[in-house]
Amino acid sequence: MADRQYKNDAQTRGYKVMMLLAGNEFSGVAPGELAKALRTSPGNITRDLSVLQQLGLAEQLPHDTTRWRLGPKLIQIGLSFSRHLDEVRRRAGEIEQRYSREAH
Repeated sequence: MADRQYKNDAQTRGYKVMMLLAGNEFSGVAPGELAKALRTSPGNITRDLSVLQQLGLAEQLPHDTTRWRLGPKLIQIGLSFSRHLDEVRRRAGEIEQRYSREAH
């Protein structure tokens, strides 16, 4: 099967918006700053943020609705992954103990 690379500019830009929002959960980022950083129009960023907001991936700051941050959904996904890893580690530890016991 041929190695294909698919590219969708809007999707790529949406992912880049999320990466720029990361680490700014308290101060947020203004749409104009995002547009400048991504070298795109403010209209594109407005649409991107709207889609991300509908999905719970971005939200406006409660105290300053001109600025945006990552939404709870993305954080919940990360926490779910972390809990899953903890469970896998616990199970792996149980298996390791079971197989490493000395036979009597």
